[in-house]
Amino acid sequence: MLYKRIIVCAFCIACFVAVLSQPGSVGKPAVPLLTNVDNMLDNEMPKVIAWRRDIHQHPELSNREFRTAKLVADHLRALGMEVKTGVAKTGVIGILKGGKPGPVVALRADMDALPVAERNDLPFRSNDSTLYNGKMTPVMHACGHDSHVAMLLGVADILTSLKSQLKGTVKFIFQPAEEGPPAGEDGGAKMMVRENALIDPNVDVIFGQHISSGDKIGTFTYKPGSVSAENDVFRITIHGKQSHGAAPWGGIDPIVTASQIVLGLQTIISRNSQLTKQAAVITVGSFHAGNRENIIPEEAVLTGTIRTLDSNMRNIIQKRMHEVVDGIAASAGATAEVKITMEDAMLVNNPALTEEMAPTLKAIAGDSNITIVQAGTGAEDFAYFAQKVPGFYFETGALPPGAYAAQVGHHTPGFMIDESGFKYGVKALCWLTLTYMEKHSAPSK
Repeated sequence: MLYKRIIVCAFCIACFVAVLSQPGSVGKPAVPLLTNVDNMLDNEMPKVIAWRRDIHQHPELSNREFRTAKLVADHLRALGMEVKTGVAKTGVIGILKGGKPGPVVALRADMDALPVAERNDLPFRSNDSTLYNGKMTPVMHACGHDSHVAMLLGVADILTSLKSQLKGTVKFIFQPAEEGPPAGEDGGAKMMVRENALIDPNVDVIFGQHISSGDKIGTFTYKPGSVSAENDVFRITIHGKQSHGAAPWGGIDPIVTASQIVLGLQTIISRNSQLTKQAAVITVGSFHAGNRENIIPEEAVLTGTIRTLDSNMRNIIQKRMHEVVDGIAASAGATAEVKITMEDAMLVNNPALTEEMAPTLKAIAGDSNITIVQAGTGAEDFAYFAQKVPGFYFETGALPPGAYAAQVGHHTPGFMIDESGFKYGVKALCWLTLTYMEKHSAPSK
């Protein structure tokens, strides 16, 4: 009899271990509504994919997301939410008040596309063009913001169906201009914060996600603390003296001077930046000068970005930029102006909130599918929300299969994602919201 009991016990233990080893079953939070979410996911996915494809086929640039904003606002109103439109120009906010008291959880998705010409064979690829910087330019969702909107609409559907049981309020924030507003305009998360997106009702925490075309389906990545870089945008104007291209000695060539400045800026990174401490980048993204092959123009303009993960390094780089530009311009007999403005703050995941919520992602995907990453030099203006309230930002894997995996790069013409990853993104935002509410609402009497 003892032998049989030992065998039975061993069998039970083996079954228990086997269950725990399955992805998504490790330490599932004790929140009854999570099962409701799981039961609704499969039925919701066709709608999420349809939304994504529709938005993808009709991309809109920053501060011009009129069609996308209307699609979002109409659906949130149809769900019975209080809806605010025109926040930071085209932003939309939906407020879902649960049937029980509790915290206010904000969920954010960005809506804007990029001035990129799409090159793939998707039946719903973009063929749209629009006016950008004074000329007609192709437009594409080359970073996945279309999927962010679609997934958050799916979350809105599911959580609305659970409204009477929600322990708190959900604030759905659909943000314009994450990629940066057009020249001369304001926009993005900074403007949404300024226009009170996080108050009335006051937000307690905010969650955000980004689709990742380079990570496998069913995986999540995140980092406590600093996540992405400060993004400073610069504009350098070099003033020379116009002359005939056949007689350059009669003028001061701003093109040659600007070319030397482009090279000189890179020495700031290679010789003045302590790269063993943190990464730093200076990139010149545009070079404009002249309008005819045989005329040396009066002016050349360089624009670009500075990415830093350390405030002291940022100060040193900016100081050296002024010195290098002024010195090279003076050596050529030219003059130069340097203008540097902050585009994005450093994104910082609240350490306590990250520690609290990371187990929820592990419960969805399993320990082996969670990766804590290093901070990157990309920029993300979710940072402005996370400066005001505790924030947790993570990435959801959507690596496309087979041959498409070679063309996954964000901000490229061949950008592509696997839509089967959306299920994990919708589930993550639902689970994070419900888990946080369960832990931070008043206990039932």
